[in-house]
Amino acid sequence: MLDAMRRGAVNIGAKLLLGLLIIAFAVWGVADVFRGYGRGTLARVGSTEISVDEYRQAYNDEMASISRRMGRRLTTEQAKLLGLEQRALSRLMGAAAIDTHARQLHLGLSEQGIAELIRQDPAFKGFDGAFSQRNFQSYLRQNGVSEGYYVNNRRKEEVREQLTDTLLGGLAPPQLLVDLIYRYSEERRVIEHFTPDYDKLVKPADPDEAKLKEYYEQNKRQFMTPELRRIAVLLLTREEVKGRTTIDEEEIKAAYEKDKERFNVPERRAITQLSFPDKAAAEKAYAELANAKDFKEAAAKLGFKESDIELGSLARKDMIDPKIAEAAFTLGKDELSKPIEGQFAVVLVRIGEIVPGKQRTFEEVKGEIKERLANERANRELQALHEKVENERSAGKTLSEIGTDLKLPFREIAAIDRAGNGPDGKPAFEHAEAARVAQAAFAGAVGIEPEATDLSDGGYAWVDVLAVTTEKQKPFDAVQAEVKAGAVEQERRKEIAAAAAKLVERLNAGESFDTLASEVSAKVDKTAPITRNTAPEGLPRNAVQLAFTLPKGGATSALTSDGKARMILRVADVIPAPAPTAEQAANLKAELARQLQNDVLAEYLSGLQARYGVSVNDAALKQALGSGGEQTDTE
Repeated sequence: MLDAMRRGAVNIGAKLLLGLLIIAFAVWGVADVFRGYGRGTLARVGSTEISVDEYRQAYNDEMASISRRMGRRLTTEQAKLLGLEQRALSRLMGAAAIDTHARQLHLGLSEQGIAELIRQDPAFKGFDGAFSQRNFQSYLRQNGVSEGYYVNNRRKEEVREQLTDTLLGGLAPPQLLVDLIYRYSEERRVIEHFTPDYDKLVKPADPDEAKLKEYYEQNKRQFMTPELRRIAVLLLTREEVKGRTTIDEEEIKAAYEKDKERFNVPERRAITQLSFPDKAAAEKAYAELANAKDFKEAAAKLGFKESDIELGSLARKDMIDPKIAEAAFTLGKDELSKPIEGQFAVVLVRIGEIVPGKQRTFEEVKGEIKERLANERANRELQALHEKVENERSAGKTLSEIGTDLKLPFREIAAIDRAGNGPDGKPAFEHAEAARVAQAAFAGAVGIEPEATDLSDGGYAWVDVLAVTTEKQKPFDAVQAEVKAGAVEQERRKEIAAAAAKLVERLNAGESFDTLASEVSAKVDKTAPITRNTAPEGLPRNAVQLAFTLPKGGATSALTSDGKARMILRVADVIPAPAPTAEQAANLKAELARQLQNDVLAEYLSGLQARYGVSVNDAALKQALGSGGEQTDTE
């Protein structure tokens, strides 16, 4: 929320760097030990605590942000696939780490200092250029926060920026490095290649018994029976819990009436917005654009790129400035507004396609509401049943007994390997969560009660290991056919490598590429000039990388895409990188600077983590996601 509140109101560079810092923090992970913290605390970095409510807000902010970009609201499952849960937590923990460091360094802003920053913020200035209390209060109401909340968070962010600005000040890549990387990445090469018909070139003989036994002895690990485990499994899945849930018609209707506005489909408009430094410039442009036959062409002549002025299809709520939004949703299709003095700039707005809004009827959203209510109830029921199972485990009951008592699916699997298969090579457990069950089975031990395994749908699996059958060596006589196939393939690949090496040797000695290709019944292909990061059709990545290690005219061989043969290739031409344009040089330098900053920030956060310690209350995290993962009303 704070990012949205301060859009256009803080230094953009500092915000980007802070974003990098927080993303970098996610790389280092968090500990799973949590004890002795205050009620409602979800995570802790040093002495800084993150509450469940803060996490829910951060998660919902991430959901809203991504949903706006995608043009539709994400489901919980989609959010999980996109990693929104971890992103929200990482963002909060990154900020908490810096806050802890800032307190240790005794950094802060006085009341007078933060007040002056807010007074000088362009977002809160009126038409006269002075601070406007009215604009400030309007901004707070628009974002649904109190003045105290905003000031407190603004102070924290300003202190964070002090630290990150100090840390990253003056970081820039040397020009020599920029030049070297540009020449390296922009050099181009033309590569000729062919793949011989190896079925005609190599004819490996059938190995005799001595060679078969030699291959068997050298590759014994290939011929083992896998370790098998007999396990007991108790499943608590979302599907199981939702199957027990009944949502009646009256409950669905009540939810619809309670939150009817939520199901409005807002009117959307394709909006073009041109910004100007002052009203005079906007009026001059309006005079030219209002009568233009081709609006886009006329805007281009004024120096506006289409990508910079097209805002896309927006609803009124998507627009930050209420004055501009009011004008935009008053205009007709293809109508151009007169100059609008917004909060941040004077603009002209033109409207393209208009998609009318509508109120979705109960029948249209009935299924959606029922699914939402079922998910909310399932979230609560999952946690309640999880607690009951754990209590029963503590009382000494077996998983079979608990399954009977709580009417949960229980299975005993006689034999399962690490891949989830039985002794016959077929799946030992037909279930969407079979891989997680197999993983849990091989993480445990006989006689040890492991923690519940988290399932992908938010449910749980309890897996007890009842017995272990260790892996065994298969005797030679039992696997002779497999041994023969492996030995023949090994010999074939050796002969292919030898044949390819002879062809490369002949090429490097000066023989014709086309002549050799014809000799081995192969067709010659030639690439256009490519860089080392290009992946042309028919040429594997490893072949491109090898070609860029050779001089012009140099030849080599490389594995084909399937890894079963080798292609022959030659560098037909080497084209040095052209002189970079000013834009290319600037972009590369900026990208290298970002990478350098990322490295420094990652090291900084790694040090903070090691110094202060990081922990997460897994139970509180699951509770927050269960009851606060979506912006819905709960009973």
